Amino acid sequence: MKARFKKYELQFKRPAGTSRGVYTSRPVWFLFLEENGIAGIGECAPLAGLSKETPRQVENLLNDIVSNPQQFIKEPILLEEAPSVRFAFETALLDLQNGGHQLLFPSDFTEGKAGIPINGLIWMGKPEFMHAQIEEKLNAGYHCLKLKIGVLDFEKELDLLRSIRSKFSKEEIILRVDANGALSTEDAYSKLEKLAELDIHSIEQPIAARQRKKLAELCNSSPIPIALDEELIGINKLTEKKELLDLVRPQFLVLKPSLHGGMAGCDEWIQLAEERNMGWWITSYLESNVGLNAIAQWTYTKNVKMHQGLGTGQLFTNNVNSPLEIRGEQLWFDPNRNFKLSEII
Repeated sequence: MKARFKKYELQFKRPAGTSRGVYTSRPVWFLFLEENGIAGIGECAPLAGLSKETPRQVENLLNDIVSNPQQFIKEPILLEEAPSVRFAFETALLDLQNGGHQLLFPSDFTEGKAGIPINGLIWMGKPEFMHAQIEEKLNAGYHCLKLKIGVLDFEKELDLLRSIRSKFSKEEIILRVDANGALSTEDAYSKLEKLAELDIHSIEQPIAARQRKKLAELCNSSPIPIALDEELIGINKLTEKKELLDLVRPQFLVLKPSLHGGMAGCDEWIQLAEERNMGWWITSYLESNVGLNAIAQWTYTKNVKMHQGLGTGQLFTNNVNSPLEIRGEQLWFDPNRNFKLSEII
């Protein structure tokens, strides 16, 4: 077996605003595992300032894989602390084992017989920009919207949510919000109360990570369900995962394979959540269509019913052409279309 990798810069169609800043581009690395004339492809997509591993650490690990890929097959624990690299390696290996056609989990999804329900993601920006996105998603047929909050004046963000609720009940439109840890511990509860008046489905990561005692208090008393995201970063050992969930007791987990331990690590989170009657859903992490395809195929095997966060494939000007397409509020795989990988190979 041989391995190689290539860095690739994804360009956003329009700036993507979050409480951590605005992204206009982002680097990813494609990992290739090759054997007997077959190549498996995986995507490594860390995000600076959020992922535990730095770009330098990513490239060092990828070089180690190139030097001896078999070592990482025998000892997958070597990648436990580098989830984006782990995800790239496990998906490249699966692709190789399945013939190198990007069919990692054959199913009704990959046969084009079933789609996956997804939410419509509304990026931060000026109110008129966010209103335009909301209108676009509603017209496209979405019944679940996820709004990034935490940058605008909170009252303006409430006004946006009120404008939706004034037209659609919670039965008609599910509203999720993602604070990315932007709320202060001092006024988080009062803001949650105001959000609860608008029948918000859930809020992701209301306060910054690593404030477990305060977060546990919020999860226990919040008038709306709380979903953990950033809080899960860097928690890769099973005992640590159990400790976190038993202390904080969140209502939901938001799982990203590139951030939360690859597919294997996320499988552990799912098992632990279900044992504790906690909900969960899966989202992509601004990967190209190579990574998104792997996440979507894996997600479908979970028999999901809730809306997932897999609608990021249309964000880039230079994305890899793939069989993935959005129809209404569902992600589909068209088996009659092929991946066009020439630009990354």
